[in-house]
Amino acid sequence: MLFFLVVYVGPIVVAGVSLALLYFMKSSKEMPKNWDEFLTEAWFQYHGIRGLAEDRLNSRYNVVELFKQPGRVVVMTGGNRGIGLKIVEKLLDCDMTVVLGVRNVESSRKSIAKEIPEEKTSGKLFLEQLDVGTMDSVRKFAAAIKKKYRKIHILINNAGIMAAPFALTDDGFESQMAINYLGHFLLTHLLLPEIVAAGEEDRHSRIVNVSSCVHLMGDIDYDNFHGSKTYYGATAYNQSKLAQILFTKHLQVLFGTRQLPVQVHAVHPGVVDTDLFVHTSSTVIPWFKKALFKNPEQGSRTVVYAAISPKLEGKGGSYLSNCRLHRTHPMAKDAKECEKLFDYTREMLKIEDFGRPE
Repeated sequence: MLFFLVVYVGPIVVAGVSLALLYFMKSSKEMPKNWDEFLTEAWFQYHGIRGLAEDRLNSRYNVVELFKQPGRVVVMTGGNRGIGLKIVEKLLDCDMTVVLGVRNVESSRKSIAKEIPEEKTSGKLFLEQLDVGTMDSVRKFAAAIKKKYRKIHILINNAGIMAAPFALTDDGFESQMAINYLGHFLLTHLLLPEIVAAGEEDRHSRIVNVSSCVHLMGDIDYDNFHGSKTYYGATAYNQSKLAQILFTKHLQVLFGTRQLPVQVHAVHPGVVDTDLFVHTSSTVIPWFKKALFKNPEQGSRTVVYAAISPKLEGKGGSYLSNCRLHRTHPMAKDAKECEKLFDYTREMLKIEDFGRPE
């Protein structure tokens, strides 16, 4: 009964309160303009609060064991703040070489140095310029990485934005879809030869896609993929995160078909107190995130678990939350739907043969 109240009844009540606060208090969040957007916002709040409850109930499982892995190379997008910064710290503690793709190399270098002094880490950290929402930048970043590293043991597709106002990138893509999904799709394609080269039969290379629990309420709207007809920030975010899940599922099928020593995982890091929530209603009450959300260190654990845990060897294609396998969207169980999105994306990005760049 307690579990039912916490996980089901509680979130509904809090979702209603959160929606009321949106209208009666100051917030930078875009307000629902019609009934569909109001329902989307209500369900967005519901899944967020339910995620908070699940984080609390499963906190004892949210543990990752670090171990020394010198010589292994990790490439990650983002990582100069929030969850990403704590992921970097853990990977460096494992003696790994970590290469970060960041928008501003110099400012990122300074912010990281304040949190992770070079003399206190045994791993090696390098920064390269990357705007993951711009496909030309992704190609330049990948080319720079490929010149320096013949093997990439882990790729972590971490960078993302949430519930942002409508904007199109220079490529004509909706910004959340471009940053959260399309840029990472292209990056994975371009770096796959090096990822395959690092894999071994008994120790696969790994790709980790950082998704979200709200993918559960997402849908792939091919008629409005880039928000050209209607746009609501939460709807676009949910779609981009579901796209990551379907990508993960089909990619693992592709690896199996090609018999490649690579496995891919999607991860919900938890509901975490970071700048990701700048466009959400959680900013209405300043103490709300501090009191109820995971901190960035706690949020980093499942991502690192997916990247290095021996317990996951051979279990690719999975979706994880609190370092455990977790339920996912029904669409992710439909191989045809996963393949449909994969082919749609491949054609959009003009990729003829995924993972085999010309």
